[in-house]
Amino acid sequence: MSEGWTRRKPTALLVLADGTVIEGDGIGATGEALGEVCFNTALTGYQEILTDPSYARQIVTFTFPHIGNVGANHEDLEDLVPENAVGAVGAIFRATVSDPSNYRSAESLDAWLKARGVVAMSGVDTRALTALIRDKGMPNGVIAHHPDGVFDIPALQRQAAEWSGLVGLDLARDAASKRAEVWTEGPWAWNSGYAANPEAAYTIVAIDYGAKRNILRLMSGHGAQVVILPPSATAEDVLAHKPDGIFLSNGPGDPAATAEYAAPTIRALADTGIPMFGICLGHQLLALALGARTEKMHQGHHGANHPVKDFTTGKVEIVSMNHGFAVDRGSLPGNVEETHVSLFDGSNCGIRLKDQPVFSVQHHPEASPGPQDSHYLFQRFFHLIDEHRRKAA
Repeated sequence: MSEGWTRRKPTALLVLADGTVIEGDGIGATGEALGEVCFNTALTGYQEILTDPSYARQIVTFTFPHIGNVGANHEDLEDLVPENAVGAVGAIFRATVSDPSNYRSAESLDAWLKARGVVAMSGVDTRALTALIRDKGMPNGVIAHHPDGVFDIPALQRQAAEWSGLVGLDLARDAASKRAEVWTEGPWAWNSGYAANPEAAYTIVAIDYGAKRNILRLMSGHGAQVVILPPSATAEDVLAHKPDGIFLSNGPGDPAATAEYAAPTIRALADTGIPMFGICLGHQLLALALGARTEKMHQGHHGANHPVKDFTTGKVEIVSMNHGFAVDRGSLPGNVEETHVSLFDGSNCGIRLKDQPVFSVQHHPEASPGPQDSHYLFQRFFHLIDEHRRKAA
């Protein structure tokens, strides 16, 4: 250490339930945020990641070191109800967040994080933190940003240790729409923004448990008018819109907790013969409604580079994932067929009913961010709708 060198006082801390303290430089909102600490391996799309409602009550560690260099804008958002700002409560970066340099940038990441109330920190050895999560699982923690560098570490550690975590938490009600509404935005085109809804050829009812916008955009791009209903919607509420198809959205929290009120609706709708498609939490809720079980994962799947095999085609696709719970593949009942599997750990990534046009996947075929290998699943959904229409004609 050279003479006269003074260590800079940390302005942010991550304090884990086991007492581990990680120092860094605070950015974004000041204050403290409690959540489950996970890591995401995507190289792009930090704004979409942080606004994904599935990250509610989570603190995201980005393994890619340079985050924020393209700034933030008003288009790359995924939460359906921006005024709720449901998504990640905290973010952890390796490198100092630099000034943005991108023609789409409307503001710096720091300013955007402040506006959303996301507590963040940089200057962290994210490789070491990722290794800790891989070894010990996703810990509960508190991320704190105090510009004066004054922290009550014992109090922060108690807060993290006393939190019960995500198991048993129904977070869908907070993340989702509170009333019925019609989606009005189509897919994004380079330098053109988001298209207006095309003339509707289908009516899709989407039960919103914390949906991502790009899912609805892609369904709109297939010619669908998407009617969004809150998670408390009953089967009668759904059928009143005379849907050609039913969609079960992604969302946050413990699927078993949400299933207490969602599963009876899904069971009733699965028996109607109307094509149904679920993604992420929607996949887990469908599995629970059909009699399977879900389980908490050790480190979860969060990233845009996950290999998944589709047993229907025999192909392997690289997909986006964001989930900390999984369907117990051994609990699938006899009338349910496994359609996809993770090639990372063999966990279930897709199911379908053998006797009804009902299917779901654990991964995110809409990506945003991530590869588009799984876009075909939307085509599969609308193909089932066309078949159902022909049979009904």
